[in-house]
Amino acid sequence: MAEMEKGKILILEFQNKLLSMLIRHNRIVEIRAESAGEDACKIGNIYVGKVQNVSANIGAAFVEIQKGVVTFLPLSGVRNAILTSRKPDGTLKAGDELLVQLVREPLKTKQAGVSTALSLAGSYAVIEYHGGTSGNAHQEEGVKVSSKMSKKFRHIYKELEPLQEIAKQFSLVIRTNADGLEDVSAVIAEAQSLAAKMAYILGIGDKRVCFSCLHQSEPEYLSFVKNCYQSEYEEIVTDRKEIYEMLLADGKFSSGDVRYYDDSMLPFYKLYSIETKISELLSRKVWLKSGAYLVIEQTEALVAIDVNTGKYEAGKRKEETYLKINLEAAEAIADALRARNLSGMILVDFINMQKKEHNERLMEAMKGFLAKDSVPAYVVDITGLGLMEITRKKKNKSFAEQMAE
Repeated sequence: MAEMEKGKILILEFQNKLLSMLIRHNRIVEIRAESAGEDACKIGNIYVGKVQNVSANIGAAFVEIQKGVVTFLPLSGVRNAILTSRKPDGTLKAGDELLVQLVREPLKTKQAGVSTALSLAGSYAVIEYHGGTSGNAHQEEGVKVSSKMSKKFRHIYKELEPLQEIAKQFSLVIRTNADGLEDVSAVIAEAQSLAAKMAYILGIGDKRVCFSCLHQSEPEYLSFVKNCYQSEYEEIVTDRKEIYEMLLADGKFSSGDVRYYDDSMLPFYKLYSIETKISELLSRKVWLKSGAYLVIEQTEALVAIDVNTGKYEAGKRKEETYLKINLEAAEAIADALRARNLSGMILVDFINMQKKEHNERLMEAMKGFLAKDSVPAYVVDITGLGLMEITRKKKNKSFAEQMAE
């Protein structure tokens, strides 16, 4: 199999948004938009929150993390919550103070979501603490490794003694980016640093007043870079001097990895036709190379996608033609879900095909395209009406919602 062509990560300000994007083959593969200024509450922040009330009938508690900022906490995960106001007994009561991490942005009518399972992520490792009075309940599992990593390195990381020591105290996951590294010391150093930071947070939690922020999440652009597989890009380019310097100061990137763009004659956003790319990404219609096209509609309840033959001439072999268009559309749909960050229930109306083996081939192809996404996405089934059901985990707002804020 030929090696995938690498793209570039671009970081720039556009229309009062700071955009972080992965582009490949001159199109956007993945993108995030954040306000140019600092947000008060960001995904990943850890707070000393206060329980406002507990609603047993919906299985949730409402936790205030800053004055006037009330969040949603499912009761299913609070058995090992780290309480700072009293001795834990496996329950939550109004007035309890506890450590929570912001894990979901507010979505339309839904409140932001928090969790009592705390985690810190780096480029190579993720440290998680699930609470409990006698260490982490997951410690017996040892070092966990990304399923996408090669067998050789899965074995190497699971056997490294420094990582095994960390796994006795916290849940430790080694990420795909650590695959194939010649020097694993960088992975060990990062995991130890994250473990020390988590231990510090846990140590000061009961000494801080309510609404204190114990851990400030890193800027969105830095998280974006760390979450992109290093096999997907060859360099990071930005026209923001402070971001260029911060990336170099982070220690994981060298001047060979990061480039500062400074050309007053040609603005950065024009060099890469950002305005056109954004406009295409927000459009309902997506043209395919064959002349067929997709129509993407985002509603309150679901995402609906319609596949149309458009300008494509079917000819005599219609069934084979429809399969060809559907396979092209399936790849474009998987790309669109990732680039637009569309989540939840997705219904796709492909062109109807009569042959069972063609529909099965389409389903398998779609599963393969979705597997490339860093966000979990799955094909559920094809309904009786011929609609393909897909689910994609919701981690944050769609790109359209990010730009509209």
